[in-house]
Amino acid sequence: MEVILLERIDRLGQMGEVVNVKPGFARNFLFPQKKALRANKDNKALYESKKAELEADNIKQRDLAQVVAKKMDGLKLIIVRQAGEGGQLYGSVSARDIADALKEKGIPLERTTQVLLNAPVKTLGSFKTPVRLHPEVKVDVEFTVARSVEEANQTAAQAAAQAAAMLERAEDAAKLAGEGEAEAVETEAKEEETEA
Repeated sequence: MEVILLERIDRLGQMGEVVNVKPGFARNFLFPQKKALRANKDNKALYESKKAELEADNIKQRDLAQVVAKKMDGLKLIIVRQAGEGGQLYGSVSARDIADALKEKGIPLERTTQVLLNAPVKTLGSFKTPVRLHPEVKVDVEFTVARSVEEANQTAAQAAAQAAAMLERAEDAAKLAGEGEAEAVETEAKEEETEA
């Protein structure tokens, strides 16, 4: 079935494109969500008449999403859950839980489907998941699942210390690599002098 897209949809197409989709996908998702129109003469004429309005609305929505994305930059969520000794949760953390935590922080989400968590989290630790604020705006959100807020802060401090240690090692490695390159250049120069 051919449809005209009214907004950009990942892995399908851009606004205004005529794409071929399965009838069930169109009937059950695209049409009810007002993301597409059936591709026929009347709807093509309707789309052309409303094209400027749709594009202006899309730009406005994208700009609002970018403002929210800037607000979310560097945001770290803490989700408290009960867990066993091995770090296995009694339950799981789903996209709905992350959406609720974002709403508590004052981030407006229309639907929990905007949180693109592949699978529920079932262990303690730090994780990252993308959040789609608009079809063209995605933000990565970091969240920590812990038994308590204090434990989450300790985990964050340990992660920061490990990152600092890795940076120091990377700098040391770069220094060593730089010295090794300098020695190799000196050795090549000496070899060329002896050959000449």
